[in-house]
Amino acid sequence: MTEVLKLQITVFLLVVVGFLIKRIKLVDSKGQAAITDLVIYVVLPANILKAFMVKFEDGMGRELIVMLVISILIQVLSVFYGRFMYRKQSEGRRKCLEYGTICSNSGFLGNPIAEGIYGAYGLVLASVFLIPLRIMMWTSGIAAFSGTSDKKKTLIRTATHPCIVACAIGLVLMLTGLRFPEPVTKSLTYLGQCNTALSMLVIGMILADINVKTLFDKTVVLYTVHRLVILPLIVFAAVYFLPVSGIVKGVAVILTAMPAGATTSILAAKYEMEPEFATKMVIFSTLLSLPTLCLWSMVLGMVF
Repeated sequence: MTEVLKLQITVFLLVVVGFLIKRIKLVDSKGQAAITDLVIYVVLPANILKAFMVKFEDGMGRELIVMLVISILIQVLSVFYGRFMYRKQSEGRRKCLEYGTICSNSGFLGNPIAEGIYGAYGLVLASVFLIPLRIMMWTSGIAAFSGTSDKKKTLIRTATHPCIVACAIGLVLMLTGLRFPEPVTKSLTYLGQCNTALSMLVIGMILADINVKTLFDKTVVLYTVHRLVILPLIVFAAVYFLPVSGIVKGVAVILTAMPAGATTSILAAKYEMEPEFATKMVIFSTLLSLPTLCLWSMVLGMVF
């Protein structure tokens, strides 16, 4: 519990630094967008590749498959959960809420948290967990806003996403035992080590863009409770009795307990579906996730 608390404090301090960087205008919106792209397209794939370069041991293959199945079931649950819970909301809000239920910030915030708590193997499991989520982002997620989904474009966009490509290459490396030359491996290591710091800085920059006085909204509060407490609680109850390691169970729960993904507000703006409301969802759930993730980490540490 002490180590988890130290990790959460470290993450919080990094978020504060990102907040201050944006508030004092050391980084503008273009700089923030560049750092975000750097994390998604370079740092995170490098981190995933390095994480997969672990010795493949008996039981790993089974656990990776179990994690994939758990993630698929969670995504299916999220689709129906969002449609049922928010069916009475206005169209714009309903679409934002449905998307925010399907697509959390598991990739951006979840990877460093999973790695910090469970080490390199935790990051491997998290990377596998995120495969169905990334597919859902560009299928049911887009459909939640537009009402349609271009299957061909979805397939291409998903298959060529840097994190998906990194997972595929990483699995080959782990299963075959092949390794890159040492200079390449070291380069991946150094790049990957930037992941937590840069990811948390960006989260802080996002928080700096919102007026705290306008944050409170009853529907946003309700969504945040569902996103950060109820959904992970359902997953916790579902995986508790599974005959798999505590790491698999813990990663599944902690990644389900992530706040709304930043793409919620981006797509809301694109499809003109109350982007201000979507931004509140992202910011409020991200703020509240700091204490809730700490609590979930402690609970998982004690139970699993």
